[in-house]
Amino acid sequence: SLSPFSNYIRVNNFCVLFYLAQFVHIPLILFTSSTLTIFSHQLLIDIVLQIQVAKKFVDYHTQRFGFSKSNVDFLQGYIEKLGDIGLKDNSFDLVISNCVVNLSPNKTAVLKEAYRVLKDGGEMYFSDIYADCELPDAVRTHKILWGECLGGALWWKEFVDIAKKVGFSEPRLVAASKVPVENEELQQIVGDCKFVSATYRLFKVAAGVPRERSRVIYNGWIEGCREKLEFDINYTFTEGETVVVDEETAVILVSSRFADEFTIQSLGKVSPSSGECPPREPQSAATDPFWLSEHVAEGGTSSCSAACSVQSKGCC
Repeated sequence: SLSPFSNYIRVNNFCVLFYLAQFVHIPLILFTSSTLTIFSHQLLIDIVLQIQVAKKFVDYHTQRFGFSKSNVDFLQGYIEKLGDIGLKDNSFDLVISNCVVNLSPNKTAVLKEAYRVLKDGGEMYFSDIYADCELPDAVRTHKILWGECLGGALWWKEFVDIAKKVGFSEPRLVAASKVPVENEELQQIVGDCKFVSATYRLFKVAAGVPRERSRVIYNGWIEGCREKLEFDINYTFTEGETVVVDEETAVILVSSRFADEFTIQSLGKVSPSSGECPPREPQSAATDPFWLSEHVAEGGTSSCSAACSVQSKGCC
């Protein structure tokens, strides 16, 4: 699920991408809201008829969350072509999705469209299925595997490359878990290919924003996360605690909706003789969902701050 959003900050506009269950042409349902609090209900829509079903519950949730009128819209279109349904450039603060990008035959187009409609500082927060390799044709063209969200899975390294080429900052891995193939017939088709379910955050950072390592303090103002904010597998921020973050993390915090939630002090570029320990360069474990799924399976937590953090006790 994408539960963190019920606890995060209010935003002006956000959308949720849902695919409909059709194999050949798979359109979407887009959900938009003027605030974040209306989310966290049954908008997991998977067939065309469910649009009408979902609309039946709009009045209930409008009253349930204390609104005088509904702030929800449902739009049917294609997530590769959001412009066709009237979504303008730089118009959303947040785009979220739950295991639908793998169903698109053109993942690059999906990420380009998400990037286009996001405002500077905006975020795409989504979960999806990934593979540990480039899938062979026998897997990619298998209808059952495609319908199970496995046949369309990207090699996770290819996803990282596409995201950065589109313009997003380095993907931030939030969580990951193994997706086993238990059917013997399907096991023979997938062979040695492995799959994982992973949640990433992608941020759209405006050009020209200085990238400097910084000392940050979480203010503890986010409802539901006042004592601790689990940002990604590298960083968990505790209220009032000073943390030194790398350039990429700093520019995300400064540019995004999280800016007001932190006290941020730039440390500039650290020289070798400064005596301070600079954060390590991002490593594969920071974005590799298979590493994280193995770590969790061995009894670790979804946060790898002790194992692959860009921090160390000597630094901060």
